[in-house]
Amino acid sequence: MVAFAGAPTAEALWDVLATVLDPEVPVLSVVDLGIVRNIRVDATGTEVTVTPTYSGCPAIQVIERDIQSALERAGAFAPRIRTVFAPAWTSDWINPAAREKLRAYGIAPPGPRAATADPLVQLLKRTPLADVPCPYCGAAHTELRSAFGPTACKSIRYCPSCLQPFEAFKSI
Repeated sequence: MVAFAGAPTAEALWDVLATVLDPEVPVLSVVDLGIVRNIRVDATGTEVTVTPTYSGCPAIQVIERDIQSALERAGAFAPRIRTVFAPAWTSDWINPAAREKLRAYGIAPPGPRAATADPLVQLLKRTPLADVPCPYCGAAHTELRSAFGPTACKSIRYCPSCLQPFEAFKSI
């Protein structure tokens, strides 16, 4: 862990939180996913604003705990987490480097979301809007096997070219 001469700045805490991994996709940090929306440091303490990937995200309590622990280890003054649901998280908040990490890990990253798409409808949609390229071989045509994977934000697909099943992050 990084040692700071005094209370760490908001900029320094962004670097700290970039080491906090998402418990469901451990190749991505909470910063990579865009879950961390803001860090404010002032005389009253440190406040980190987070937005879960969806309101029923089963990992949000673990994420909040991990963020709190990282802030405490870094020496943040009076750290607290504020969870907000508006604006709703969108897969557009996943940064480009994180999309490549997902692909290298074997999870197809989300494509761009439709500008008019309702996030809830996209999350629950049974059929994808477009083909999802295979993260293993890059084949453009893959088959949807299950609209829901281990979490509601992912589906299960199959690649007929390399015969690999894989998870695909939904565009929401």
